[in-house]
Amino acid sequence: MTELSLYAYLIITSLVIIASFIFNEVSKKTNIPSVLLLIALGVVLQYALQGTDFNADGLNPILKTLGTVGLIMIVLEAALELELDRNKLVPITKALLVALVGLVLSAWIGALILQYFIPSMSTIDSWIYSTPISILSSAIIIPSVNGLRPDKKEFHIYESTFSDIIGIMLFYFLTENLLPDIDGNPGKGVSAFGYNVVITVLISFVASYLILLIFQRIKSNVKLFLLISVLILLYAVAKEYHLSSLLIILVFGLMTANVDKFFVGPMKKYLNKDTTKAIYNDLHFITMETAFVIRTLFFVVFGLSISLMSLANGTVVLISLCILLSIFVIRFIILRLFVGKDFMPQLFIAPRGLITILLFYDIPDRIKAANPGFNNGILLFIIISTGVIMTLALIADKRKANEKISQLKSNDVGYSTASISDVSPDDNVSPMY
Repeated sequence: MTELSLYAYLIITSLVIIASFIFNEVSKKTNIPSVLLLIALGVVLQYALQGTDFNADGLNPILKTLGTVGLIMIVLEAALELELDRNKLVPITKALLVALVGLVLSAWIGALILQYFIPSMSTIDSWIYSTPISILSSAIIIPSVNGLRPDKKEFHIYESTFSDIIGIMLFYFLTENLLPDIDGNPGKGVSAFGYNVVITVLISFVASYLILLIFQRIKSNVKLFLLISVLILLYAVAKEYHLSSLLIILVFGLMTANVDKFFVGPMKKYLNKDTTKAIYNDLHFITMETAFVIRTLFFVVFGLSISLMSLANGTVVLISLCILLSIFVIRFIILRLFVGKDFMPQLFIAPRGLITILLFYDIPDRIKAANPGFNNGILLFIIISTGVIMTLALIADKRKANEKISQLKSNDVGYSTASISDVSPDDNVSPMY
């Protein structure tokens, strides 16, 4: 057995990050999510490292740590993109309703499907397993929708961010407030959860105000990673006390991106707009860079740790297909109700990814032990399938947009019958977006 040196690991890590950059460029040209390419790279590495002292069994703690930090960075990155404006109240509300109703219905139907195929699974256990599968992946969606029309891109950013946060809150509500403890005593219940959310929101606003007021007075040039460390500290401490800690990250990101909306009245005099704008710009840059690296390592490590043989299981394929069908039927109904007839390609942009994987690793061991009938191949099948479906939808949408552009260019009077706003933005088409 070949022993890998420290430098071998450094070489592999460096090549993985370089490959991820290339995958991003490939993704822009082909609409294939870079996440799928990263998982595939991890699988290739898994087989390439056979015969060495590399042990995939030791990757779970690394995967969970990367996933948690990546989750913080991705939600922060998304929150910094969200502009709070009265004109955006309607699209924000629509995205929230689609995310909330879609998540709850998908988790409910998914739980029924799991109980049907795995009769030994209890109702609460089936909800715990189906909730992660029902959460949209902002880690995949946000980098993938840049080529869409601005209103559709904005919808997906809002929807995936809300889905992440609501899904995580629902998962921990189930595991910490509804799930009976080891001795069989009932969970804390809905009232305790409501109290949890209220306390977290109050802490989030107080902490966000204090952080901005303090950091705008720090003159050091190396304060950004200090700021990120403070946010991770707050997240971890809140998590230890079973609070909805992701709300802290969301509120801070929203406040940083919209300081004029939060620092009003007497608070205005404490705000240095130039400094907070610089903090926003630098933080936006560092979160994008950090999220890129962590997302890269997370999905490659996930690819290193999975077993492709589970996809050959007939029961896995059947359960996964039923859940996939339910996801898109529910999504069709919800989008038709809340968005209207123009819901392409939104219907098929529903990938599962980092949050799904991370929450699966957080399912209590006693729940996993009580449900040996659940095969993790279901998770892998749904992640790959939703990613591929999204890819095909984005490719079809881009082809349709290019056809419209060709018609506009070839038709002298075409501008009277078609509008450029009907065309998805493309880097090579128009700089207006």
